[in-house]
Amino acid sequence: MKTLGQPARLLILVLYLVVLAGASKIALGVWIPPLNETGLWFYSGVAAILLGSLLVTPYYTPPADAISNAVAAVVAMAAVNIWTPTTYTDFDRLLWISTLLFLILVIGASVVSIVLKDTDRPTLQRLAKSLAIFSSTVGTPKVVFSAVFLFALVTFHRTSVEEAMIIGLAWAILIALRPLETGANLIRRWREIFRGADGTDYLGEVVGRQHPNVFLIRERGEIKATFGDWLIAWGDDGSPGLAVVLDQVGYSDGRWLRAIQLPIGEEHKRVCQEIARRSGLTEDYAIKLNPDEPSLSGLIGDTRGAVDGLLGIVAPNSNLNVLKFEVVRTDLNLAEGRLVAAEIRKKSVLYQVIEGLTKEEIIQQKNTNGYVLAEAKKIGTWNSEESRFDPTNWVAAPNAPVVLVETSQYVPSADAIGHFPGTDYHVEIENLNELVTHNTAILGILGVGKTFLALELVERMIAGGIKVICMDLTDQYVQELDLYYDRELWQPRTQELAQLGPPGKTNFQQNKEEGGSVIPFKAAVLELVTDFLEPENDEMLAIFDPSSFDVWAQTGGIYNQSAAMSSLTAAEITRIFTEATLEALQVRGMSDRAKCCVVFEEAHSLIPEWNATVGEGDRTASNATAKAILQGRKVGLGCLVVTQRTANVTKSILNQCNSIFALRVFDATGMEFLSNYIGDDYSAVLSTLEDRHAVFFGRASSCREPVLVRLNDRDDFIQVFRNANREGDADPNFQEIDPQPA
Repeated sequence: MKTLGQPARLLILVLYLVVLAGASKIALGVWIPPLNETGLWFYSGVAAILLGSLLVTPYYTPPADAISNAVAAVVAMAAVNIWTPTTYTDFDRLLWISTLLFLILVIGASVVSIVLKDTDRPTLQRLAKSLAIFSSTVGTPKVVFSAVFLFALVTFHRTSVEEAMIIGLAWAILIALRPLETGANLIRRWREIFRGADGTDYLGEVVGRQHPNVFLIRERGEIKATFGDWLIAWGDDGSPGLAVVLDQVGYSDGRWLRAIQLPIGEEHKRVCQEIARRSGLTEDYAIKLNPDEPSLSGLIGDTRGAVDGLLGIVAPNSNLNVLKFEVVRTDLNLAEGRLVAAEIRKKSVLYQVIEGLTKEEIIQQKNTNGYVLAEAKKIGTWNSEESRFDPTNWVAAPNAPVVLVETSQYVPSADAIGHFPGTDYHVEIENLNELVTHNTAILGILGVGKTFLALELVERMIAGGIKVICMDLTDQYVQELDLYYDRELWQPRTQELAQLGPPGKTNFQQNKEEGGSVIPFKAAVLELVTDFLEPENDEMLAIFDPSSFDVWAQTGGIYNQSAAMSSLTAAEITRIFTEATLEALQVRGMSDRAKCCVVFEEAHSLIPEWNATVGEGDRTASNATAKAILQGRKVGLGCLVVTQRTANVTKSILNQCNSIFALRVFDATGMEFLSNYIGDDYSAVLSTLEDRHAVFFGRASSCREPVLVRLNDRDDFIQVFRNANREGDADPNFQEIDPQPA
C-alpha cells in the first residue's frame, strides 16, 4: 500500500464500494442496506475501507486515531437495541458485551498512553510505550470494524446461510485479502523489471518535493545510489530532466534519498525526454543512469564538473551577506576560511566559510536526519582583470547548488598580502596611502605572525616612497630590515641623541620646565626627524628604541641645591618623536599623499590606555601622541599599531585605525573591540585562527568585506617582493638578490 499513490487508492476505494454494494444486492436484495441492524455489516465495512488502508490512515495508526476508530464503533454498537427479550438471545447479548468491552479496552489503552507519554518516571514510560503499541496494533480500522462486523454477521445473519456466506465472503475478499492492492503492486513490480532503457535502471519512487529543484526518492529493489549518481526524474518545469543524488536522509520502507535537479541546455533536455519516453518514466519515479554507457557520455560529461565540486545546497534564512547551506559531503576539505561559490544572476559569487552547526530534522514517521549547516560570508564576484572582488547585491536562490572553490596551488605574488585559504585568490593592499594616513592596527597574541606582517607592510611602504619611523622595543626591525636600514649612518646619530639625556639628571633650574634634558632632547629629535623627512634625503627607514634613551625631567622646585627629577618613560619618549614628526611635516603643508608612517611596535608599552599607565606622565604622553596622529592625516602622517594587548592600548588611536589585521586573540576586550569592525561572526573565529592567518578589513583592502586571509610567509615574501622591485626602482635601497626556491 505504501507504494500506491493517492489517485490509485481512490480508484480502488470506488471499486471496493461497488463490490460491497453488489454483495448487498445479492444477499439482501438492495444495493444500499438500511441504516439498522441489517446494514451494520455494510457500514462497518465501508468505515474499515475508508478509515483503513486506502484514505485516512493507510500507513500507521497512532493512539489518537485508535480512539477515533473505537469511538465510532462504540456509537454503532450503541445503536443496536440488544436487550429486547423476544428478539435476541443471551448469546447475542454476551457477544455484544464482549465486542463493546474490546472497544472500551482500545479506548482506555490509547487514552492512558497519551496521558503518560511525557512522564518522567521510567516505569510509567515503559507502560505508556506498551499501551501505545497495543492501541496502534488493535486500534486499526481493520481490527476495530472487523470486531463490529463479526458481531453483526453472527447476531443478525446467522439464520440465513446464504446471507452469511455472501457477506462473509465479501468481507474476506475486500478487507482481508485486498486483491486490488496486491494486483496493483504486482503490476508495478513487473513494470520495474521491463521499464529500463539502455544505460538506465529503475531507482525508486519520488515521494516528496522541496521546491525548487530538490526532491525525495524512496529507493526500491536491488538498485542503490550514492552521492554523485546521475538520475532522470521529472523536474519543477513539468518535464524530465537531469538530477544528481545528494545524500541519504532517512529510512522508511526503503532508503530515502535526496536529489537535486541540474541546469542543462535544450539539447540535453531533449536527450532526457527521449530516455524518459523509452523507459516509460512517469512523474512518480526516478531512473538511474549508467555513466559508462556510450550513448550518455555527452550528457554526463558536460555536467560532471558541476557534480565533482558540489558541496551542498543553499538553506533557508540566507540573506544578502550570509549564505547558509546544507553540507552533503564529507570527502572534501571543507574548513574555516575556505571559499565556496553559489550562482546569483548567472554569476559565480564567492563566500568564505566562517561557521558550522549540526542540525536535525524530522523526515517521516518520526525518523530524523542529522546534517551540518554551514555559514559563509559573502566576498563578491572575482574580477580577474583587476585581481579584486566586485560586490554582488543580491541573495542566492533557495536550494541552489553550492560548490567548494578549488584552484591551483597558491603562488606568492609581490602584490598580495596573502590569499584565501586553499585557493590562489589574492588579497592585496589596494591603497597604500590610506593604509598609512587612515592608520592601521595589527592585533594578536604572541607568536602568531604580527611582527612579520608589520615588517612586510613597512617594506611595502618603503617601496611606495613612504618614509617609516619605527618605535621598536625589540630590536627585531633593525635585524630584519637591514636591507633598508643604514646602521653605519644611524648608530652614531642615535648615540649622539642618547648622550643628551643623562646630563639632565643634575640640571636643576628655578623654572622646572627648563630643568633636566627634555628641551635639548626634543630639539635634537626635531632636527634629526626634519632632516630624515627632507624629500632630498634618500633614507627611507629610521628605527629608534624609546627605552634606550635616558632623558630626565625636573618635577619639582630647587631645594637645598637639589630638585626632584624623573626619567622619561618609553611612552613619553614616543610622544617626543611623534610630535616632532608632525611638526616637521606641518612645515611642508597639506598633503593627500602619505609621507611618513610611525610604527608602534609593542604599542601597549608606547601608547598605553589610561587605565594601563603607571603614572600621570604616561597618560599625558598617550593623549599627546594620539592627538598628533589624529592631526597628522592632513599632512601625510599616519601610524601602524602592533600589539598583543588590545585592552592596554589607547583607544584614541585604535578607534582611528581604519584598516585592521586581527590575528588570533583570546581576551574578551580585544574581541569586543574587533567585533565593531569585523562583525560578531568574524570576531567569533579569532580565538581559533591558525598561525599566519588573520581577518583583514578596511579602506586599504582589495575586498569590500572582512576576509579571513592566509598571510604570506616571511621568506616567500622576501624572495618575490624584493626580486620584483630590484630593477628600475626609484629607491636606491633596493638591491638585486639571487632567486631562491620558496
